[in-house]
Amino acid sequence: MKTHVKLMTEGKPVRLIVTFAFPLMIGNIFQQMYSVADSMIVGKTLGVAALAALGASTWPNWIFLGVVMGLSQGVSITLAHSFGRGDEGRLRRGFGNSIVLCAVFAFFLLLGGEFLAPDMLRFLGTPEELIPQALVYLRISYAGIPVIAAYNLLASTLRALGDSRTPLYSMITASVINIALDLLFVCIFRWGIGGAAWATIIAQFFSAVFCLPAILRIRQLHISSNDLTPDFPLLKSVAILSAPMMLQNFFIVVGGMVVQSVVNTFSVTFIAGFTAGAKMHGVLEIATSSFGFAMTTYVAQNLGAGRLDRIHEGVRSAFWAAIATACVIAAVMLLTGRTILSGFVSGTPEEVKATVDVAYRYLAIMCVCLPVLYLLYIFRSSTQGLGNTFLPMVSAFAELIMRVASALVLARVIGEDGLFIAEVAAWGGAVAVLVFSYFHTIRKIERDRRDRRDRGRFSVSK
Repeated sequence: MKTHVKLMTEGKPVRLIVTFAFPLMIGNIFQQMYSVADSMIVGKTLGVAALAALGASTWPNWIFLGVVMGLSQGVSITLAHSFGRGDEGRLRRGFGNSIVLCAVFAFFLLLGGEFLAPDMLRFLGTPEELIPQALVYLRISYAGIPVIAAYNLLASTLRALGDSRTPLYSMITASVINIALDLLFVCIFRWGIGGAAWATIIAQFFSAVFCLPAILRIRQLHISSNDLTPDFPLLKSVAILSAPMMLQNFFIVVGGMVVQSVVNTFSVTFIAGFTAGAKMHGVLEIATSSFGFAMTTYVAQNLGAGRLDRIHEGVRSAFWAAIATACVIAAVMLLTGRTILSGFVSGTPEEVKATVDVAYRYLAIMCVCLPVLYLLYIFRSSTQGLGNTFLPMVSAFAELIMRVASALVLARVIGEDGLFIAEVAAWGGAVAVLVFSYFHTIRKIERDRRDRRDRGRFSVSK
């Protein structure tokens, strides 16, 4: 099978960005599919308690996954810069050092997760009757951290070099395997909630295996033992990029935990409706992360090639493409959302109607403001592609503050709707910081390059 490496420093920006993002969107659809199937199989087969235990393990699991994803995103930016610059030596060293770095991180995250799992569940106020099942799920999930780290490193490396198709094919493979193993382990073998965890890890293993041949076919990534030797200046640059992205993901997790704690103070009907509406959040975000990966790769490669003019053009094109995509998705979800949400709940007609009303109100507010979320991803990813991950981290902190403050204050002032508005307020707070971050960063890069040219001309004339 051919590896679809793509240099994004030549060609029409909007075509490059959209064709890069589209396979990732399809991959996200499959990812959402197996995530929903996971919950449905556990809930239908094992009952409400098992489903609740699965939900209780979500945030503790994401704390560690956020570290893995932040590290792989930092690696991706570093490799994209080297690829765009045409520096194959640095590209190979970067890839080799990243393998070692990810292996070390995965080992310590595995140990930390296994040790801290019980305390995290109790810290979050997990009901005692749910802890045994949630603990089983977490321990198995943490044991699979090296597999998840391997997949994220390989997929991020391929995206950095312009290949978004192989990660798509690997995600489709993982989705099919995950659903099949869920049915086998949970429904037939009766392994309980642990069976769902094993299904996810095995599926992730096969997705990593799927990406590996594509990596091996890329000549520029044929590393030697020297490329595995620590290159401390290079590792420092990876750390400078990755650490803020890890913190960014951590802030998002903290905000989610605080909002959930406020949600839990309302009625059971509201909690169920909020949960159903939150499930639709992933559907609304199908294209956001895809545009984000596309912009990080596009901007980073063009920065490496010194093509700032193409960066401006690409961001403008992505801006309008994101707005159009958000409007289409919002319109479709507003028209079909109530029908889809009805599939998440069961009970008496009155209970179903009350729950769906809550969920659809939440969905409608998010749909109306969806373009804000898409702009958040465009400007955050573009700024990260420029090599500035600190200001996007600041934007995540602003997002955390807005989300928590809105949830705590608005929920008391205007009631349930305050929690829905909190999500949109968080997007707005982040976008305000990110628009400034992007223009501040690129103007600084332009100014620094002008200064270097001026100094060069002065030295020549002298």
